[in-house]
Amino acid sequence: MTGVIPAQAASYWIDGELCASPRVPFDLSDRGLTLGDGAFDTAFVLDGRVFRREAHLGRLLGALETLGIEGAGERARRCMDDLAPHGARHVLRVAVTRGPGLRGLLPAGPAAPTVFGALTPFPADSFGPRLRLDVAAIRRNESSPLSRLKTPAYLDAALALREAARRGCNEALFLNGAGRVACASIGNVFALFGARLATPPTGDGALPGIIRGFLLEEAGALGLEAQERPLTLEELRAADAAFMTNSLRLIAPIDSIGGHELATRGAGVVSALQDLLRRAILEECGASP
Repeated sequence: MTGVIPAQAASYWIDGELCASPRVPFDLSDRGLTLGDGAFDTAFVLDGRVFRREAHLGRLLGALETLGIEGAGERARRCMDDLAPHGARHVLRVAVTRGPGLRGLLPAGPAAPTVFGALTPFPADSFGPRLRLDVAAIRRNESSPLSRLKTPAYLDAALALREAARRGCNEALFLNGAGRVACASIGNVFALFGARLATPPTGDGALPGIIRGFLLEEAGALGLEAQERPLTLEELRAADAAFMTNSLRLIAPIDSIGGHELATRGAGVVSALQDLLRRAILEECGASP
């Protein structure tokens, strides 16, 4: 292990130490490996600064509290703060598992959470890609607390995205058990209706995304009324415009859903929202994405 990380290279952190390789000692009884018992957060780093750092950290710590994983908060902060300064335009992922444990579902023995992170380069042309969504056959379980947490249990999203790619799409749309819109495989979904901006509530299976939160707070600066409310697939398809948000893709316009081409009459508003977000990143990070 070493504390020197080459510029623009991927770098890693585990339990207090920076390292240049992802191959580090790891306890094979760790419940994160055996049961997916943990949480993570992914953030955008620009010129050594994490955009919306406190929101990302707060969401991760909130997830750990929900899962009952104690004693990892300070190391999670340190992981973020040790890795971020090495990032010019990078993705920062901080993960926490419950740590080693005996077999069985219930945690047993002393708590010893594992904290690790990765910082990897992220190309500028990855921001705001135009999306063609496939409607996933898999349903989002809005009754599960995991629908509102970022945990290692991401196979539904991976399988849905693989099927979307097979159908010629580059993203998947999840409906929930009630048939309402929940989210995309890697982000939140918004629909524009005139001056009203709507996104599904977390109770419908949507993750409380960081960019989602930014738009709910700041869209009023553009004269928009942003709200959380249930959305049907038919409403989403009939919107003036629709887009996906996450901390890396930022605001990605949706061109079609299940082969249905969406309207473009709200494209100017989507562009204005993208500019609003870019200005916020410039103000907080000192550079534009």
